[in-house]
Amino acid sequence: MVTSSPDAVMLPRTLEPEVMDTVEDATDYDRMDHSAVNRSFVDEFLAAWEECPASPPVSLAGARLIDLGTGTAQIPIELAGRHTGCRILAVDLAGEMLKLARRNVAEAAVEETVEIEQVDAKALPWDDGQFDGVISNSIIHHIAEPAGVLDEMVRVLKPGGMLFVRDLMRPDDAETVDRLVQEYAGNASPHARQLFHQSFHAALTLEETRQMVADCGGRSEFVRASSDRHWTISGRWPIR
Repeated sequence: MVTSSPDAVMLPRTLEPEVMDTVEDATDYDRMDHSAVNRSFVDEFLAAWEECPASPPVSLAGARLIDLGTGTAQIPIELAGRHTGCRILAVDLAGEMLKLARRNVAEAAVEETVEIEQVDAKALPWDDGQFDGVISNSIIHHIAEPAGVLDEMVRVLKPGGMLFVRDLMRPDDAETVDRLVQEYAGNASPHARQLFHQSFHAALTLEETRQMVADCGGRSEFVRASSDRHWTISGRWPIR
């Protein structure tokens, strides 16, 4: 279990619902402008794939990737638009999110590249070593015991597969949460701002994330703060 150090002075972790599965949740999430964050995620994933090659090398062309907690499939659509030739299985547990994901994939005309499936990330239905890469953006903060989801990610990776996981990073205090919500979601609906606020409170700190990775057999130094509000895990597993 990921816990905060008893000596740390920080905002306590407050869990939010695991599944955002109301029409309002899905619609407000999809309407928020995630474009810059999604582009950055895909840019950095593609750079990591090239800068940390598998041994023997694996081309993205024909690679099989899975996106856990895909939401409305915005990141798989962004990745498909780069024409890398990879195939992406986009999964989520929230049915309302996936309704919008299927619509978005169809509107982007990437059905041959992106497949949608309703799956629980805590119990993936695939055998070990099925995917060349696992990507995920913002699923960890939804999970009460996130190490179990990280274990599942690692389990379905092929040996030497690429793990690229990003999520919000819990600030030290409520004032910073308020500032970040205003800065990055100030123009969103009140409900969307509330969701964003709750997500910061449910997120892990950088040190909690490093401990989670170490507990799962990875090297904690490959967890980094990648923005003022995100951490990222990036590398070939076991992370090197």
